[in-house]
Amino acid sequence: MKLHRFRPRFHAFWLWLKLLWKRIDNDAMTTQAGNLAFVSLLALVPLIAVVFALFAAFPVFSDISVQLKNFIFANFMPAAGNTLQRYLEQFVANVHRMTAVGAVGLIVTALLLMHSVDSALNAIWRSHKKRPLVYSFAVYWMILTLGPLLAGASLAISSYLLSLKWINVTGVTSLVDQTLRFFPLLLSWLSFWLLYSIVPTQRVPSRDALTGALVAGLLFELGKKGFALYVTMFPTYQLIYGVLAVIPILFLWVYWTWCIVLLGAEITVTLDDYRQFKRQEREKEREDG
Repeated sequence: MKLHRFRPRFHAFWLWLKLLWKRIDNDAMTTQAGNLAFVSLLALVPLIAVVFALFAAFPVFSDISVQLKNFIFANFMPAAGNTLQRYLEQFVANVHRMTAVGAVGLIVTALLLMHSVDSALNAIWRSHKKRPLVYSFAVYWMILTLGPLLAGASLAISSYLLSLKWINVTGVTSLVDQTLRFFPLLLSWLSFWLLYSIVPTQRVPSRDALTGALVAGLLFELGKKGFALYVTMFPTYQLIYGVLAVIPILFLWVYWTWCIVLLGAEITVTLDDYRQFKRQEREKEREDG
């Protein structure tokens, strides 16, 4: 009796899954993720350089820049390891020796990555509307600047809360610790929601964007732990590549990340597709009736 009651919901979910799979297949999602992973590796150093140059421009963030750096490597490159972190820090340190032309080149490279993401997401939304160049630049620059600044502000608030005397009261400390454990997930959720809401050139329902962003955020957090465990338990790449193992490991992680980003976008779009499909079904039934 209970199973009969839930049968329509199972049918609806199965129909939605079929629509999602069809979209993923039509959009060649995994191929698109590979393209974005390749572009991301080329833009990785310029992107990190731009982010930390922004923090250098704001003295208020100077004390937490190290915290942010560790947070980025721990939460966005869980399998990078100390070797890759050391190399990237050396590359970023060398950026300060560049000329103005070279600095502009770094910014352009970072913006080109944003343009690639823009094109990929709008292809998923089947949106052919083009933004004015100035508006596109403003959107890309806002994502590049506001994202790191929001993360820095969040870390600053967390550090401030932990430094307060009343936090040390028995019971409050454990509550704060438990709350802060969800901070990476909340930050991922917010980041994906902003990405799915701002980047597409057509209107995205907030509820759909929040749902897709939540799934992407959960997969991202689970992926970090799973990927780090895989690299630790099955050190195949270290055995084959030795010191150079950081390169394929980083590429795999970036590829997996883009698969999650694009999957969240596909989920967001398919929610609206499902509503349109059901609407067309009802209209057809009325016409037949």
